[in-house]
Amino acid sequence: MKTKYAFILVVFGCLMAACSSTKFVSDKQYLLESVEVKADEKNIDASTLAPYIRQHANSKWFSIFKIPLGTYALSGRDTTKWINRTLQKIGEEPVIFDSVQAKLSIDDLRKALQNMGYMNAAVDLQTKVKGKKLKAIYTLHPGVPFFIKKMRYDIQDENIRTVLENYRQTQRKRNPLREEGLQVGDKFTVGRLDQERIRITEILMDSGYYRFHKDFIQYTADSAANSTGVDLTLHLMKYRQDNSHPETLHPRYTIRNITYQGGDETNIPLRRRVLENSTAIQAGRPFSATDLQKTYNNFGKMRAVRYTDIRFREIPDSSQLDCNINVSMNKPYSISFQPEGTNTAGNLGAAASLNYENRNIFHGAEVFSVGLRGAYEAITGLEGYRDENYKEYGVEAKLQFPRFIAPFLSNNFRRRSNATSELSLMWDLQDRPEFHRRVFSTAWRYRWADPNHHLTYRYDLLDLNYIYMPWISETFKHDYLDSVSNRNAILRYNYEDLFIMKMGFGISYTDGTDAVRANIETAGNVLNAVSKITGSKENENGQYTFFNIAYAQYVKFDFDYTHIFRLDSHNNLALHGDFGIAWPYGNSNILPFEKRYFAGGANNVRGWSVRSLGPGTYRGSDGRIDFINQTGDMKLYLSAEYRTYLFWKFNGAAFIDAGNIWTLRNYADQPGGQFKFNEFYKQIAVGYGIGLRLNFDYFILRFDMGMKAINPAYETQDEHWALFHPDFGRDFAFHFAVGLPF
Repeated sequence: MKTKYAFILVVFGCLMAACSSTKFVSDKQYLLESVEVKADEKNIDASTLAPYIRQHANSKWFSIFKIPLGTYALSGRDTTKWINRTLQKIGEEPVIFDSVQAKLSIDDLRKALQNMGYMNAAVDLQTKVKGKKLKAIYTLHPGVPFFIKKMRYDIQDENIRTVLENYRQTQRKRNPLREEGLQVGDKFTVGRLDQERIRITEILMDSGYYRFHKDFIQYTADSAANSTGVDLTLHLMKYRQDNSHPETLHPRYTIRNITYQGGDETNIPLRRRVLENSTAIQAGRPFSATDLQKTYNNFGKMRAVRYTDIRFREIPDSSQLDCNINVSMNKPYSISFQPEGTNTAGNLGAAASLNYENRNIFHGAEVFSVGLRGAYEAITGLEGYRDENYKEYGVEAKLQFPRFIAPFLSNNFRRRSNATSELSLMWDLQDRPEFHRRVFSTAWRYRWADPNHHLTYRYDLLDLNYIYMPWISETFKHDYLDSVSNRNAILRYNYEDLFIMKMGFGISYTDGTDAVRANIETAGNVLNAVSKITGSKENENGQYTFFNIAYAQYVKFDFDYTHIFRLDSHNNLALHGDFGIAWPYGNSNILPFEKRYFAGGANNVRGWSVRSLGPGTYRGSDGRIDFINQTGDMKLYLSAEYRTYLFWKFNGAAFIDAGNIWTLRNYADQPGGQFKFNEFYKQIAVGYGIGLRLNFDYFILRFDMGMKAINPAYETQDEHWALFHPDFGRDFAFHFAVGLPF
């Protein structure tokens, strides 16, 4: 409690100090209290032009509290004292309004509007002074936008004119409804004009014009008085090496020879065929900037390669290029060791992992890795069970190929594809007083990317999982699996031998502000078809088997979306939605435990501890967490998180989370857990809280403190509406995690 009151006192002190921050403002100076940019036209988003303002007011926590300024104001003027220097270092110095910077901001805003096509734009500044504080208001007057009235191309190189015309005809055949390039009626903007320069440059750079750059393209524009129409001419000039040389036609180059060499070594420890398949540049073909970038990308995805340097040499008195690819290799292998401590319900233990990685095992940049993991945990207080502690031993091996591995593929296809292939094997042994569990997994999957569209893909061609229970204690069987009075179908299903054969596909899109991920997987369909075709008989539980082991059959779909609103350089608002649904059918009435959803924890509804929410209105006996039954077949999470920069490496957050999980079938062991359209919205749990993050750039340590606001598991008003009847001992949850929640 003392710590809480001390924190409140410090924040209150900073707020009070912010009010007296003008003590550092000299006479005839003003503290820049706030800056506003607005426009008198609805079609202009003034907030997008805020970066052109050269002076901004002091930063605010959560866009409200000027705590950094207040911290600085707590200091005295005597900087020989340690406390004053410290407060000024961690605080933020008052921003003094500068009229020169304001005039430059007006000029920058006007130029930005002109670049957007508002050639007659104007900007004015209004200042409001109160005491020693000043509010600056920039008002944009864009006026009427200009448009292209006539469009003409002046291409002075006849060869380039032919190349561009052939390209235009090819694109028109592919898509007759789409015409590339500048068109009459387009808005007259600098960005649009520059896009056309870049488009033409890319076409020519992919057509052998190695020395071409966009500075060879210029524009002239003519606009009549009192008119917003622009007559535009694009000039593509002839080639000139420098001012001392005459104009000529642009040289067009083809590739003559391709050679490879190592960085510090003469030989590259990669097979010749791997080097050639990774090289999109081909001898005898025109130079292509796209092929050059593809070659960099192909070598860049090899973890065996540290960097690649590709250089071209012009052959004198010819239009040919020799290409030299310099490949510098990483260390061939690495070994790492990672110890860790564990604490499960008060039982202390330790774990350690040893990992070996070879980045070029077959001299084709294949990455082979082996991970060994061992864990031990002292278990006490389990009456009726063996006096046995928890032990786990696991081994996982992966072999990654930096290329698409499949039969009947041509070399040309291998060059074009940027997919990687992966084979994985895993064997895990768990021994507990209640049971022994063995898990064997193997998978073959592909991954590839489309960087131009910010897309990545994953395809699991085959993923096999075999779960084997060699021994279950009689006490555990009696109490949980066989007892008629306490029999649990979900628990029983997950302590039987099980075989899962699945396929899956995933796609993700990520740019600066949006992230979208979608995944779908199916299991058991191939085995089920084989069982029916071969006339296999069902076992006593009505299930088909594979090597006398029942296999799972289900379909599962997941989708999540995150959007970040960047309010200013110190404040962001992140919105997140997450939906998932899985349906067991055919050979399964229940989803495997590993495929079921859970709610609560550091990454969804943070007012609840991990796996303690749902499904629906269900709650464990006597309010205790029930890890088996608090799972579901469907999830819905919604979150809003306000993120702000504090100081040094510290960031803060305030969040509201909502969501729950549900079952799709009505299981007797999960009363109140089934999804119903007329009930589910009443079962949405809501939590709120604050967080502190340590941002070390390459990783983030996160501390989130959540409180329950609406708890669907309780019907009493005090417990259900926890927002109005908070109980810290009942409603508080603390989470520690690495990385952001979304």
